[in-house]
Amino acid sequence: MITVDGLSKTFLDRTQRPVTAVDGVSFACQAGRIFGLLGPNGAGKTTTLRMIATILAPTAGTAVVAGHDVRTAPDRVRASIGFLTGDTGLYDRMTARETLRYFGELYGMDDDAIGRRIDQLSGQFGMADFADRRVGAMSTGMKQKVSLARTVLHDPPVLILDEPTTGLDIVTTRTIVRFIRQCRDQGKCILFSTHIMHEAETLCDRLAFMVRGRITENGTVAEIKGRHGGGDLEEIFVGLMGGDHEGR
Repeated sequence: MITVDGLSKTFLDRTQRPVTAVDGVSFACQAGRIFGLLGPNGAGKTTTLRMIATILAPTAGTAVVAGHDVRTAPDRVRASIGFLTGDTGLYDRMTARETLRYFGELYGMDDDAIGRRIDQLSGQFGMADFADRRVGAMSTGMKQKVSLARTVLHDPPVLILDEPTTGLDIVTTRTIVRFIRQCRDQGKCILFSTHIMHEAETLCDRLAFMVRGRITENGTVAEIKGRHGGGDLEEIFVGLMGGDHEGR
């Protein structure tokens, strides 16, 4: 469902010098699987996900999502994905229900389908008590539930989730993790970015470590641990970083 081949992105800094944020990244994620992209802040994870979601154009390489190339068929890629990122804002003056209805219309869903899906997701995420509350009056956890509901409203086959549990309390985190597992069981392809090692280890079918714009490890948890003599996943990752905890 997602095949990434030599994906790279170079930006110009303030002095117009090129800075490579993503450097020749390649991996694949299948239907019914969760692929975890792990790395510190600044490692290039979000830039990679934005290229796959067609928000940024690659400098080199490409990605194919649900059979569609991000370079040649971006509209079809966008129709096939649900993309959740930490800086995707909600409209403070709209209620959760209004937000979902608005995005349902953007997705081309009819009114009856939107209503059924809102009711389904409201129950699934425990949003009934705040479905008609304005977003500006919601807690962080409430907003994240609305954001995730918006992401999956049109029932896409591919989900791209950029650190969906960061900053959330344990109850909201468990709700979101449970939903991600349900989506995998329904056959969806899920690309999941995080820097929380324990969460990735228990949730993901395969993992890739990203350091300074490059993939340094790729495999199942057992395969990665086996290549590094066993032990703690976090310690393996810190070792691969070579002492550089800042990324790029």
